[in-house]
Amino acid sequence: MQKHYLSVSDFYKEKFGLKIYKLSLDAGCTCPTRDGFKGFGGCIFCSQAGSGDFASSRELSIKEQIENAKNLVDRKLHGKSGNAQGKYIAYFQNFTNTYGDSSRLEKLFNEAISYPDIVGIDIATRPDCLSDDILAVIGKLAEKTFVTIELGLQTIHERTIKYIRRRYETSEYDNAIKKLSSLNKNIHIVTHLIFGLPGETESEMLQSVSYVAHSGCNGIKLTCLHVLEQTDLANDYKANKFRCLEEEEYFNLIGKAIELLSPEMVVHRLTGDGPKKILIAPLWTANKRQVQNQLRAYLEKHNIIQGRLFEASHS
Repeated sequence: MQKHYLSVSDFYKEKFGLKIYKLSLDAGCTCPTRDGFKGFGGCIFCSQAGSGDFASSRELSIKEQIENAKNLVDRKLHGKSGNAQGKYIAYFQNFTNTYGDSSRLEKLFNEAISYPDIVGIDIATRPDCLSDDILAVIGKLAEKTFVTIELGLQTIHERTIKYIRRRYETSEYDNAIKKLSSLNKNIHIVTHLIFGLPGETESEMLQSVSYVAHSGCNGIKLTCLHVLEQTDLANDYKANKFRCLEEEEYFNLIGKAIELLSPEMVVHRLTGDGPKKILIAPLWTANKRQVQNQLRAYLEKHNIIQGRLFEASHS
């Protein structure tokens, strides 16, 4: 029997009635594991851009970033600037977007949602960076627009947590889910997980999926570990301290992960792509569209799902 899951594309179409695209924006934030509050260097896998390699320059105004991001969406879809025939979500993607002065961030967030064709805001952050002040900001945003909060969990296993320098306890993730859920029931909470973190077994990776599936969050993002230039992870990879997942291994894990999710869990991502200019491994992930097509074929062949795997967002 095939497993049906709720893709983010279908979720957006049900909610908004049309195609939704994400605009990657930069709020000029850093992270507590970079500025010395909890450490330096960031998470071991994170690039110098803080996972925002596809975002506009933080030197630009929010208005300029939005226009640049719209043009990028159009070029990806049509090969030229124009009308993408849809609406947008302002996606504050790189680094920790609730870490900093709450008044400054509130101003940026409100500016982003002020544009008529932006129907929501997506804020990527860490569970340990949700102060009372920033929660108040999020609560006010949720009264005006559709709010998504993305939490970088990556794994629930202590050995791996220490290795990747996450530097917060999993209990803080649980508390973040509770705080956001009680703040406004309409806040859409998404959790990030990474498959292929060094030393983790298949069983451990799927335990993380099961944990998220029962956490109370609304969506999940899954990706394969990418080794990027100028990261400490790259140094360990070049020293042969671990190997990356092969394509078939990753597809197999995705199939098993889908089986652990409820039909109500929104699947925001089943694949990811590191910037080709700095991607070291695994190289099979470099062509995202090809990987998506091959993953869909794999899941259909193994009677796991019947449906589209193409993401609604372009960033």
